[in-house]
Amino acid sequence: MEQHTLTGKTAIITGANSGLGLQTAKVFARQGAQVILAVRDIEKGKAAKQEIAEESPQATVEVMKLDLSDLDSVRAFAENVISRFDSLDLLINNAGVMTPPYAKTNDGFELQFGSNHLGHFALTGLLLPLLLHTEDSRVVTLSSLAHRKASIDFDNLDGSKGYKGMKFYGQSKLANLMFATELDKRLKQHGLSTLSLACHPGISATNLFKIGNREMPRIFRGLMNRYLQPAEMGALPTVYAATDPGIKGGEYIGPDGKGQRRGYPVLEKPDPAVNDEGIRTKLWEVSEKLSGVTFDFTK
Repeated sequence: MEQHTLTGKTAIITGANSGLGLQTAKVFARQGAQVILAVRDIEKGKAAKQEIAEESPQATVEVMKLDLSDLDSVRAFAENVISRFDSLDLLINNAGVMTPPYAKTNDGFELQFGSNHLGHFALTGLLLPLLLHTEDSRVVTLSSLAHRKASIDFDNLDGSKGYKGMKFYGQSKLANLMFATELDKRLKQHGLSTLSLACHPGISATNLFKIGNREMPRIFRGLMNRYLQPAEMGALPTVYAATDPGIKGGEYIGPDGKGQRRGYPVLEKPDPAVNDEGIRTKLWEVSEKLSGVTFDFTK
């Protein structure tokens, strides 16, 4: 996996201060990429940068503030990136929240749909000019096994008519996968070299499995280590999607083990719901309307 050098390339990873994002950042740094850690908590980002520097002293790593639950923050981040960088090879839409109590984003969206999907949708759209300016750039969006059996409830996107954490998490992860698929279709329709694809980490031991702000009891951590794969393995589908030379765009990459829960990266088939072009188009249009971000595919 690590023979594909990233020297001279620039990568943005959302939620890169821990878990899958941090492990992905470590691999990119080892491969010579200039890595931007896009994080909500700057102090945690600085700690992650230090951890990467200890492994890869020559790495060029930068911490930048990004709160995906706040569209003003997304816009400010994108403007900052575009003003300072003249290319963007990799955008890794990695950050996510999982099954929180019912809450809303700064802009009034249900927290999981707003952060996991809309925040990344807006970020990608705002950074698209830089991505299109960079030959063979890639957008990798993280989905989840939870996208299976999920659906997009357009009549209750904000959760005001009832909320179940896991149901809304699945909806947000289906939205991630539909977005990645639809984005690749539109890039190809415009004859562009930028690729969009999706991946998922299987079931990996990350901070998503904390209980609120508390660490999990030791007995549960032991069970997790037995049944879940470490974040280093969970990050492999992301690294594969970002670097494998055989990628054509539109693929969905996940672990090759039983139930796709753990293992090494392989091409996977998403749930058939992802292939519903009508729903994908509606989701795109709703996302543009809610986020106020439209995609311009002209270079």
